[in-house]
Amino acid sequence: MNDATLTSALAASIRAALDRREGGQEITLSEDDLKLERPKNRDHGDWASNVAMRFAKRVGTNPRELAQEIASGLEEDPSVKKVDVAGPGFINITLDEAAAGELAREIVAAGETYGSNQALTGRNINLEFVSANPTGPIHLGGARWAAVGDSLARVLANAGAEVTREYYFNDHGAQIDRFANSLVAAHLGEPTPEDGYAGQYIIDIANQVAAENAAELAAASDRDAKQEVFRKHGVELMFGAIREKLEEFRVHFDVFFHEDTVHTDGSVEAAIQKLRGLGRIFDEDGAVWLRTTDFGDDKDRVIVRSNGEPTYFAGDIGYYLNKRERGFDECLYMLGADHHGYIGRMMAMAESFGDTPGVNMQILIGQMVNLVKDGEPVRMSKRAGNIVTLDDLVDAVGVDAARYSLVRSSTNTSMDIDLDLLVSRSNDNPVYYVQYAHARTRAVNRNATEAGINGDNFDPATLTHPTENNLLGQLREFPRILEVAAVEREPHRVSRYLEDLAAAYNRWYDQTRVIPQGDAPVEAVHSSRFVLNEAAAQVLRNGLTMIGVVAPDRM
Repeated sequence: MNDATLTSALAASIRAALDRREGGQEITLSEDDLKLERPKNRDHGDWASNVAMRFAKRVGTNPRELAQEIASGLEEDPSVKKVDVAGPGFINITLDEAAAGELAREIVAAGETYGSNQALTGRNINLEFVSANPTGPIHLGGARWAAVGDSLARVLANAGAEVTREYYFNDHGAQIDRFANSLVAAHLGEPTPEDGYAGQYIIDIANQVAAENAAELAAASDRDAKQEVFRKHGVELMFGAIREKLEEFRVHFDVFFHEDTVHTDGSVEAAIQKLRGLGRIFDEDGAVWLRTTDFGDDKDRVIVRSNGEPTYFAGDIGYYLNKRERGFDECLYMLGADHHGYIGRMMAMAESFGDTPGVNMQILIGQMVNLVKDGEPVRMSKRAGNIVTLDDLVDAVGVDAARYSLVRSSTNTSMDIDLDLLVSRSNDNPVYYVQYAHARTRAVNRNATEAGINGDNFDPATLTHPTENNLLGQLREFPRILEVAAVEREPHRVSRYLEDLAAAYNRWYDQTRVIPQGDAPVEAVHSSRFVLNEAAAQVLRNGLTMIGVVAPDRM
């Protein structure tokens, strides 16, 4: 019995109980009404529902009485072993062993699609993440957003959304001037400018630009002209390096959007005209302002300065309208911790267009990441000089451990990454623990196959060991975990779930046998356990895929 079947049985029983009290009235049940939860104490059953407490007042009865009626209806389903009513009206459902065990075969049949859902079907989401300035290697904060953003994109798509992964390429503004100035200073042997960028990467890029564009540099008449050569080619080289590192980190983008575009394609002007038409724009002291205080911002914002130069916020406005006009229903921005103060103005800007903050515009803020080695913080990169980079993390622990560790915690919290732990082959290392569980399922598969065991004699009723009930319960949870992760924008739920699943699998592995001991005959239970092993392997693979981590066959 899968979740959909059990939910249908619950719905039928609810409708029957309510119809007896409200005969003839149309009964509409929401997803929340039919939501099933796992009891904290598994002795209380496989599933629990609080639906009786939702409807008791409406039909003029107490929750326990209504719960008893719903329970009586559920007990008629042959897949249900028993139903108990607890407390003020909780309905605890225990499935028949065969019905519960059937899930293993269903998972194997579903394969890679097990866990997919339609919670976000019809949503067209623009997911913008990383968007680091092309002035240096990706730092740890950007690395966290790379891992989380890519995992979130996978989870959203798994829930039926159309997702476009977008990188906002900041190639317009003062930071590019400082970058170019740093490159030309390195080329000329000058000290790093006071507001410039330092590190071996600056020297490397300056040398590469000089080697590949010698004639162009020789023709440059003065320092300013040389700086333009370094701006033109240096930014391109830096961004090419960023893209390459992201691909190596298994992060792919569908769109690289140049910030300069909104200033050259008319997006900013179009946004100002639209907002002016909506009565949101006013002119004062020669500048153009957006009245964001009408929508909760702490002050109105300048869009165009009195000298005619657009502000950075003007680019934000043009970019948002550009996204909406490309057909995106939801624009999801993933910003660094230093952007927390932007939330108010960004949400006010969206509402100025007539959109709904938190729906059409959504913002996630990521907190800081710190590396720790030998119990001490790692503060500097050998290559970047003043920051710790994505490369530093990957060089230390590899892509799998880096991605897993960056996704594992809620983005609302800062995090320390213990490099010593992540290279250890111990159960304390979460990525090793989960990957090893999958590798163990493959070893079981190989050994069972050699012994002539397969799933041909699968009998779900034989899966009666307590660890099997627990493992099946964990496997059943996977689709719900993925749905919640998508709806709540919290991919860390997937990695935490995988650790619980790995623990349940290891307990089962320790206490049962897929291969009979000695000369004992192969029985249906061994075939059934073979299928259960394959189901666990499939869910571990599917979950690791959601966070971009490899599921190894051997370790």
